[in-house]
Amino acid sequence: MEQQKYSSILVPVDGSAVTEHVLNRAIDLALVNDAHLDILNILEVNQFNQTYGSAVSGDVVFKLTENTEDKLKDMEQKAKDAGVKSVDIHIRFGNPKPIIAREFPRDHNNDVIVIGSTGLSAVERLIIGSVTSYVTRTAKCDVLIVRSKQAKKAK
Repeated sequence: MEQQKYSSILVPVDGSAVTEHVLNRAIDLALVNDAHLDILNILEVNQFNQTYGSAVSGDVVFKLTENTEDKLKDMEQKAKDAGVKSVDIHIRFGNPKPIIAREFPRDHNNDVIVIGSTGLSAVERLIIGSVTSYVTRTAKCDVLIVRSKQAKKAK
């Protein structure tokens, strides 16, 4: 049986504890396939509206975007230092579920999504649902779910 070859990999990152592990797997996959790597972070501004009461000021959104971009640039450099030839970083605003599962892969021709098993606590998953679960059900391309080291030890 021939191994699946990928040309364009999407790795959504959220800064959770599993981010580094997920990024490492995506880098490895990009190297093996000599593939392009898209590193994506989605900012949900509406979550800050609920936290801070009314609308979030432009200054808060700007600072958040700036901080996120700095972290993504570090991840981009890590991928390049590992030998990935083609890497782009992206920030999108909105609901991560449809963006990761359909919109971004459609716009960027990704043929695989490398995503962590979860970045949420059990309570958060119960209330808002797992992004990973949604992505695996609705994505048109392959999805590689990366389990955290803690999840592997628990088995």
